[in-house]
Amino acid sequence: MLSNIGIPGLILILVLALIIFGPKKLPEIGRAVGETLKEFKNSAKGLANDDDDHNEKKKNNLEK
Repeated sequence: MLSNIGIPGLILILVLALIIFGPKKLPEIGRAVGETLKEFKNSAKGLANDDDDHNEKKKNNLEK
């Protein structure tokens, strides 16, 4: 879906966001989105690590 937007579409979205939220709110919104993505990334990484740990324990139990 996002691959079909292109540069003109991104510029249009940024201009609309600037009009709707104003220049004072955009940094706050950007910061909140960044923190949300960072938390999501950390959670996804944690789930992958938990899955790897679970598979490692299962493998070790089968070897015994």
